[in-house]
Amino acid sequence: MSAGSRRWIAGASLLLALGLAACRTPGRPILWGRVPPLRISELQAEGDAARRASTRLVLQGLDADVAGSGATAAGHYHRALQVDPTNPYAYLALARHHAEGVTPERGLSFLERTRSLLEAEDALSPRVRAHLVGLRGVALDASGRMHDAVPLLVEASELAPRVWGDGHLSPAELR
Repeated sequence: MSAGSRRWIAGASLLLALGLAACRTPGRPILWGRVPPLRISELQAEGDAARRASTRLVLQGLDADVAGSGATAAGHYHRALQVDPTNPYAYLALARHHAEGVTPERGLSFLERTRSLLEAEDALSPRVRAHLVGLRGVALDASGRMHDAVPLLVEASELAPRVWGDGHLSPAELR
């Protein structure tokens, strides 16, 4: 199945799930628009010199991903990890790169590393959670596990509808 077909199916599945979620019985409230999504560019001045340099490389990688140069983007992300192997946002960018690309299973392992580093830094905020949940859903869907993916994509779209309403996180949205 082509990537375009997978995205169309994922988008249709997400719309169906959102429709069903809107019709559900009272329980967990829908959080439409409650969380402004994380943008890595907001973090470029944070941390020590190594973290700032690493984050600049992540931003360069996201720019390369926007331009359609996946190999260059991955190179920037890996260099970012050489500069600061504890930068969770480099792992997040790699997770997005793989989840939206041809190796979604690798994206799942990068998501786990992102989560553990964010927890260690006490930086696991709802803004980041939207991306972690959504990217897990994207990776699971691309791996053929749509049943597991749909609830996660719905949750991400409830947390950050402006970004996750289409079931996709573009590099420009993460930048």
